[in-house]
This record gives sequence, structure tokens and C-alpha cells, in this order.
Amino acid sequence: MRAALAAAREAAAHGDIPVGAVVLGPDGEVIAVGGNERELTGDPTAHAEVVALRRAAEVHGEWRLVDCTLVVTLEPCTMCAGAAVASRIGHVVFGAFDEKAGAVASLFDVVRDPRLNHRPRITSGVLAKECESLLLEFFEGRR
Repeated sequence: MRAALAAAREAAAHGDIPVGAVVLGPDGEVIAVGGNERELTGDPTAHAEVVALRRAAEVHGEWRLVDCTLVVTLEPCTMCAGAAVASRIGHVVFGAFDEKAGAVASLFDVVRDPRLNHRPRITSGVLAKECESLLLEFFEGRR
């Protein structure tokens, strides 16, 4: 989660909402890092999770990330939860809950929907206060 927090800080430095994500390989080593890049690139799909999953697939050599773990500072939205399912990621770990757009526990539970063909394990609340604080500081600076 510390690596994801560092990526979130980098995102904030270029004007994006500070959300960061890392993908860990089967051995627990970081194979990809991503931060929000929507403002940086003008790409509406450039959420931290999608950026990290794309990079991980490239490094991993295939799109199936079955034995990998996605670690993200904020609960994934519906697009990112869907990307986690589509990538066959084995485990999703997140920090702060997102009551307005979270699709892993708060608003929806996309990743554990029994109608889908893949359901990763979920771990929530990892360094949640630190993840929340980063977001609160960012938005307080914008008001």
C-alpha cells in the first residue's frame, strides 16, 4: 500500500485526484504501478487501477493476472472493479472506502457478483486513514 500511496502523491502533483495502484506478481513483488492520469492524459479511463492493470499485463506477458494482487488506495469504481474481474486478478486490496462510487463494497459489489465468471478475494481498509487523509487534503486545497 505504501507504493500505491506514493503513486497517488505523484498523481496529485500533476493535478489528478490522488489515487494510486500497484499490481503485485505471484511472488509479491511489484510488477506495475499506476496513478490517476485522467487530467495528465485526457483519457477518461486512465484511473490508477486501469493504468496499473495495463502495465501489469504488459510486464506479465498476458492479460490474465490470476495469481496477481491489485492494491489500490481507494475502493475501485464500477469501471475499475470490472477491469479487475476482466483481468482475472486474484486478489484486490484497497485502503479507503468510497461511499459515493465504490463498487467493491460501498455502493455496489461488482467483484463478488455470483453471475460473473471470476470473483477475486477482497481485503479492505488497509492504511485506510492514510489513504483518506491524502484525498481529503487534495480536495481541501481545491475548495
